[in-house]
Amino acid sequence: MSPSVLFVCLGNICRSPLAEGALRAEAARLGLDLIVDSAGTGDWHAGEPPDARAIAVARRNGVDISALRARQVTPGDFRRFTHIVALDHDNLSSLRELAPSRATAELSLLLDHVEGRTGQAVADPWFGDEAGFEVTWTQVTAGARGLAQRFSRTG
Repeated sequence: MSPSVLFVCLGNICRSPLAEGALRAEAARLGLDLIVDSAGTGDWHAGEPPDARAIAVARRNGVDISALRARQVTPGDFRRFTHIVALDHDNLSSLRELAPSRATAELSLLLDHVEGRTGQAVADPWFGDEAGFEVTWTQVTAGARGLAQRFSRTG
């Protein structure tokens, strides 16, 4: 079974779609067969595209996330995906609470997959300006590279 990754943040319009785009791009670059998706712990933005600032920063880095649409995490996701990767501690805590008893997905923080960043949260750019989205893009790209390297080693 191919590895499958679900990235999770609060509303699924900033950090998690950026992480999804970054991992899709890294998997394509390395020729990895991965299933990648993103979701939010909340449902406020369900059906909406990513924030325009997220689309813009991804586009500047050669990744198109404009077709993605926000959705909320479901109980089935905990068995559908091999890895559920939270973007911060609050969302990781929410995922632990939401996980059904028969969950099989491995839960982690994205920056746990970056050497020297274990336990750190990805910066939330929502209330900031374009520069905050650049910081977030740098962080999710590093996390995506770390995950992709892990999957390329385990085959």
